[in-house]
Amino acid sequence: MAIIIIRTLVVYFALVISMRLMGKRQLSELELPELAIAVLIADLAAHPLQDIGIPLMNGLLPIIVLSCCELLISGAALRHAGLRTMLFGRPCFLIRRGKIDQKEMRRCRLNLEELYEELRAQSVTDAAQVEYAVLETDGTLSVILYPEFRPLTARDMGLTPQDTGYPLILINDGKLMRENLRQAGRDEVWLRRELKRRGASAVSEVYLFLLDGAGGVYYLPKEAV
Repeated sequence: MAIIIIRTLVVYFALVISMRLMGKRQLSELELPELAIAVLIADLAAHPLQDIGIPLMNGLLPIIVLSCCELLISGAALRHAGLRTMLFGRPCFLIRRGKIDQKEMRRCRLNLEELYEELRAQSVTDAAQVEYAVLETDGTLSVILYPEFRPLTARDMGLTPQDTGYPLILINDGKLMRENLRQAGRDEVWLRRELKRRGASAVSEVYLFLLDGAGGVYYLPKEAV
């Protein structure tokens, strides 16, 4: 039993380190070569966990090799645009100036129902409102509306809203985030005073206390269990 637990932990941490080295982008949308490597790594990691008779290195070594391959491929693709196009493909314009490109739709093997499903996911119901719709290399659809259909911004209205900066969580589920408190330029005396103003006598009574750059506070007390 102990051997199984140890092997599982070793493989788990090897996978975490491998994915961490590949970069954060690989944790969201995967390109085709990245997806292939992720599937292979998952399969290779399963074998030494299912059969303790297989040497652990037989599972770890291929994971290391594939991770190195991914790093090399990503690095080469950054330097050579032609290689990136060959490996990852190129974006496809499915809609140009409000007109659906039927040739590109067929090339991407996409039907109208799928296209409109993607448009609805971005709150667009009429393709005529779309200036450009681009199928990215990771499979996501980027939609650019005509100017008259884009959401109104403060700049369009001639307004200059106050910059609230980056919000910091000072209390997270009853726990004081001291590093965030330091970054916010506040101390525990100030925090206790703010909590007292809101009827809380201790940090443990607070579910969320958030402070933005303009001094705005979002306060949420813990609910009774």
